[in-house]
Amino acid sequence: MQRIPESELILNSRGAVYHLDLLPVELAPWVITVGDPDRVKEVSKHFDRLEFARTHREFVTHTGWLGKKRISVVSTGIGTDNIDIVLNELDALVNIDFTARVVKPSLTALNIIRVGTSGSLQEEVPVDSFVTSTHGIGVDNLLHFYRCEQNAEETSLLQAFVTHTQFPAPYIGSASVGLLKHFVEGFHPGITVTCPGFYGPQGRVLRLGLANPEWIDRLRSFQLGRHRIANFEMETSGIYGLGNLLGHHCLSLNAIVANRVVQQFSKNSAALIEKLITSTLERIESI
Repeated sequence: MQRIPESELILNSRGAVYHLDLLPVELAPWVITVGDPDRVKEVSKHFDRLEFARTHREFVTHTGWLGKKRISVVSTGIGTDNIDIVLNELDALVNIDFTARVVKPSLTALNIIRVGTSGSLQEEVPVDSFVTSTHGIGVDNLLHFYRCEQNAEETSLLQAFVTHTQFPAPYIGSASVGLLKHFVEGFHPGITVTCPGFYGPQGRVLRLGLANPEWIDRLRSFQLGRHRIANFEMETSGIYGLGNLLGHHCLSLNAIVANRVVQQFSKNSAALIEKLITSTLERIESI
């Protein structure tokens, strides 16, 4: 196998992958990703036992045990640029031999679940509810740097999305069916659109005008069969796109803190996130 050069896979002085500062033995087979570094401890406080905590830049990792499940919680920061770092380094930790610097002959699939906040694009998906992302459509450019393939359903959704929204170059990824089936009750299913920013890309107006003022309305009104866009945020499509290419099982769970249609914001987002965290951990433990 071809050796991966030091410039491509960067390891630090303790032999850990550079950005996450993790060794392979420090990563669990179940991974919960959160955007906010401070949210990591809000997840790990529910563990029965914490093995270790690691911090490097915005990347905080806690690994521990919940019952018989070993789980790592990793903060990604905001945006698909950070997701590119996190997903590639998580994969490297389980699928690259750091000593020989070669891809392992037998690959490992991680279970990766995003627990994050999001804004609803449908009136019937209210503030303080939860969305499970059946698909992630990216209107950033991350997956255009990788060789990608879509299945027939994904291709149809992309074509319909381009026709309806006039957005020229989206990409798409799908949730893990094996994980999705455990997150049905209590969740609104829908497509999540991942944007490359929080203000203009999500149709917010402060002092700058929008190039496409109809953007929100076009997203809200998109429909192909049973598929509608439920919400948008800034990480899901990158997780699904890279996760699928790398062979991992990925799911994005969204706490709806804002509804952009009725212009409401949650009065207690901390309690909402706590509820999503506990529900996620209970379901992971039962799988």
